[in-house]
Amino acid sequence: MNNDRRSVLQMLADGKINADEAERLLGAMEGANSAPRALDGPSPGHNKPPPKYLRVSVDANEPGEGPTKVNIRVPMALLRAGVRLTSLIPPGARDQVNAELAKNGVPFDIGQLKPENLEDLIAHLDDFTVDVDAQDAKVRVYCE
Repeated sequence: MNNDRRSVLQMLADGKINADEAERLLGAMEGANSAPRALDGPSPGHNKPPPKYLRVSVDANEPGEGPTKVNIRVPMALLRAGVRLTSLIPPGARDQVNAELAKNGVPFDIGQLKPENLEDLIAHLDDFTVDVDAQDAKVRVYCE
């Protein structure tokens, strides 16, 4: 742990700052020290910035319905905010959401979704691309 981080945590422990202020300070320090991580970050010499958007594009030509074009660009900041909001879901509602997800074939516990997990995922999305070419449709999911 570096000295700046330790100082922020000590100020929090001493009651000089609150948890929100500590989080902002630590986030600002991480932004200022955005060197690649040794184990799971980009390889050395790889200076590509982290993705800002998740993009989904669909070009389809359904028989009888004509051409369909979908182009969705979701800011990564929105994904981060959504993950933070999951912590505010009451436990009973969380159980209902998990049950509905499982009922629809998605065995996922939204209680396990944490901001640090999302950041690890975003760090690995650097070169993420999924292309699906079908006879009448083309789907592309990627980060930019």
